[in-house]
Amino acid sequence: MDTRTTYFFPKLIGAYILWWLFWSAVQTFVLHRLELDWGIAIADALISNILLGLVVFITLIIYRFYQPGKVNRLYRFIWGITIAVLFCVLLKWILFQLFSTDQEYLDFVQKSIPVRFIYSLITIAYMTLLSWMWNRLSEQQEDDKRQNDFEKLMKEAELTKLRQQLQPHFLFNSLNSISALIIAKPEEARKMIHQLSDFLRGTLKNEQQSVTLSEEVDHLKLYLEIEKVRFGHRLTIDIQSDEESSRCTLPSLLLQPIVENAIKFGLYDISEKITISVTTQIQGTYLFIEIKNPFDPQTQNANKGLGFGLSSIARRLHLLYARTDLLTTQKDGETFITTLKIPQHS
Repeated sequence: MDTRTTYFFPKLIGAYILWWLFWSAVQTFVLHRLELDWGIAIADALISNILLGLVVFITLIIYRFYQPGKVNRLYRFIWGITIAVLFCVLLKWILFQLFSTDQEYLDFVQKSIPVRFIYSLITIAYMTLLSWMWNRLSEQQEDDKRQNDFEKLMKEAELTKLRQQLQPHFLFNSLNSISALIIAKPEEARKMIHQLSDFLRGTLKNEQQSVTLSEEVDHLKLYLEIEKVRFGHRLTIDIQSDEESSRCTLPSLLLQPIVENAIKFGLYDISEKITISVTTQIQGTYLFIEIKNPFDPQTQNANKGLGFGLSSIARRLHLLYARTDLLTTQKDGETFITTLKIPQHS
């Protein structure tokens, strides 16, 4: 029995008892109107409703553990008639034992048995229907819960897969750069290896789903130090973030793939120095992050659209927030702009 059932069970029992006491009072009034004195009317009503309440309770307990399927629906009908007959037999026997000297009342009981049978059958059928509806509702709620849990697990699995894909994507690029620097610039290659080690160590420690912007920027700077070793003076990063924005939260490891995409489009096809800017601001209940990088519109790379990094970020945001408008890109002249819109709970 789960916590909710343990909590509500005493209340349900109390409501069930009050229900039958109410019908006992109604039946007492009806029997008295049929010219039975108050003592016999009260006794008849209490005995009848207590006994009917017990057989209905037994029925509900049975249906709690066994629900006939579509093929066995006839079982409900057979059980209802059987339990109604049993109720009438027991009731007649009890009343005949208690009031054996009152022949006039016994004649009344004998004549009223068909009415009592119909009443008990209708009551049992009604409570059986309620039991079936209650069980169907409980099963539906359990199915919905299992479906929600399954979808949550699938979403978490896909998010984990995306994060695991992003890390090797960056790692392979870095190892290629280290390989290129080993002969020409061994000191810078050694420095890059240490920085890569620090970056990966920070990535492994950062297992939480969301972080503050300041934490994400600190991790981004580890990545940028590696890239500066690769590109030297050609790469300049301008990060502008106020204190209020720094306290906002966003999914972890979100900015690095976007900045990597900006470096790819900005540096690979342009020979001059470039500046990649990252600006943040709060607008209403959203944290806006804008990443700008120059690009050459004449090169083939500039027209490829979303690469792996941006497409994976868009997919990740969709899984987390169930929205497709949180990442947008646009071209303004020779500037490529990526905009993130991160909902904030407060």
